[in-house]
Amino acid sequence: MSRFVRFVGRLGLADAVTVTNAALGFLAAVAAAVDPSLSARLILLAAMADGLDGVIARRLGGTPAGEYLDSLADVASFGVAPAILVAAVVRESWTLGSEPVWFVAGVGFPAIFVAMAVVRLGLYTAYDGDADSTEGVQTTLAATILAAGVLAGWLVSPTALVGLTALLAILMVTTVNYPDLHPQDATVMGVVQGLAIVLPGFPGEVFAFGLLFLALAYLTLGPRFYWRT
Repeated sequence: MSRFVRFVGRLGLADAVTVTNAALGFLAAVAAAVDPSLSARLILLAAMADGLDGVIARRLGGTPAGEYLDSLADVASFGVAPAILVAAVVRESWTLGSEPVWFVAGVGFPAIFVAMAVVRLGLYTAYDGDADSTEGVQTTLAATILAAGVLAGWLVSPTALVGLTALLAILMVTTVNYPDLHPQDATVMGVVQGLAIVLPGFPGEVFAFGLLFLALAYLTLGPRFYWRT
């Protein structure tokens, strides 16, 4: 027991939030097969935890393990969990008995998404961790777009969902430079994201659509125009 306490004592508050992020990713993956909407909400909640651990680390200080824990947690929450969510949504419409090619695509592209997320997170940890911008679409942004789209009902089409998954997988490993969000913009997105998570029914769908709109705007316009703001 004392050895366990000493081990945990090496971690800080920010690390605890990061570990919570990883746990939420696991829960999202499990929920995907039962309730895709719940899975999407858990992914969005994990994204909020991902932002919170950075705020805590900057204000209270982090630990040497922080950046490694963050990347490991992000693999679970923003690589594996959204990929399983996509596969679960697609599975309801595409079956091996009807369209084998589409079924394989519905599993294959999410698998590529996970692989590219791992590559992107490894490169980020090695080269971009201390910079105010990063090359390639952030895994958090990619997962947020997929989760918000499912929650808003705009990506229930298997073709659209798989196509967007493939596109985001490619964009995660491009050299396109994405600047970090300004604190006030991150706060606005956080509020919209929180309301999309907690509000049921149509109001929740409205805020999920708002989150999807903001995320897609940053995805398409951020590299060229966000620097000027």
